[in-house]
Amino acid sequence: MITLDQAQQVLDAQPFSRLLGTSIGRIDESGIQLVLDIRDELRQQSGFIHGGVLSYLADNAITYACALGLGGDIVTSGYTIEYVSPARDGARLLADASLVSSGRTKALGRCEISVEDHDGNTKLVAVAQGTSMVRPSGSA
Repeated sequence: MITLDQAQQVLDAQPFSRLLGTSIGRIDESGIQLVLDIRDELRQQSGFIHGGVLSYLADNAITYACALGLGGDIVTSGYTIEYVSPARDGARLLADASLVSSGRTKALGRCEISVEDHDGNTKLVAVAQGTSMVRPSGSA
């Protein structure tokens, strides 16, 4: 099982995650939570958090969840996301992902992304499902 420190080290090794300021809220046998503070640079022209930011969180959180079943050297093989409600107001985004199933080389994960206000209340804004696979040896 990957520790919180190990998970954060992997996240810190990703330049895009560092740019956004993403952190690990929790990781345990049930899954992982990624946390991203909301700031104006993450918004699109109508004031909502850009869908690409939500998509990034889902992709990364699902891959972490799949790593619980497959181990660490994996890549995303595909995912879908449904935007449930606009993410406008709030303090931070929470991406909670869990492992649904895992085989020898491929795993399925699910993620719910919520916006959390300053009082700790949450509102669901997106749901995603995706697969990750063991990275083929010798691939870049």
